[in-house]
Amino acid sequence: MKYIRRFRMEVRCDAVSGTSELPDGYRWVRWTPELARRHARVKFLSFRSEIDTRLFSCFETYRGCLKLMNDICRQSSFFPDSTWLIAKQSFVDLSTLDCGTIQGMRVAEKLGAIQNVGIIRDARGLGLGRALVVKAIEGFRETGAQRVYLEVTADNRPAVALYESLGFRVTRTMFKAARRFSAPVRV
Repeated sequence: MKYIRRFRMEVRCDAVSGTSELPDGYRWVRWTPELARRHARVKFLSFRSEIDTRLFSCFETYRGCLKLMNDICRQSSFFPDSTWLIAKQSFVDLSTLDCGTIQGMRVAEKLGAIQNVGIIRDARGLGLGRALVVKAIEGFRETGAQRVYLEVTADNRPAVALYESLGFRVTRTMFKAARRFSAPVRV
């Protein structure tokens, strides 16, 4: 069995600066229960070929991501004000492509948790991940949360660097058993 190192990272809500402004052509989509399938699709496209599929089998399939999304939004701690999609509007055919997702949980009166920050591969490097995290923290801060935490795989260096640049600091290191598999990721 192989173990993968993960970090729990925390930040004070009032210490996070930055903007949740999106690049031209992108827009925020506020959470409604009808959006669970869209969140699940972005989650699947974001995580399916990443190391986290070895830790969380739900990321291997769209169906697994949909079950995860439904499980998250049914919890009493689910926090809609910190749950967002980012959509890109096509100027050619006016279609919409969802390309970013984030979910929030209110785990205590003054403590929030960020879950599943996902950006599809073609939209990475545009600042969308930063905007998602800032937008989620804005939602927590507006309702009185003082701190927010998240967990991240330590080998996901771009994500760790993003969170550190926003002021998150490692508060705990954990090891999670990884499944070994060589089968292709199912679409």
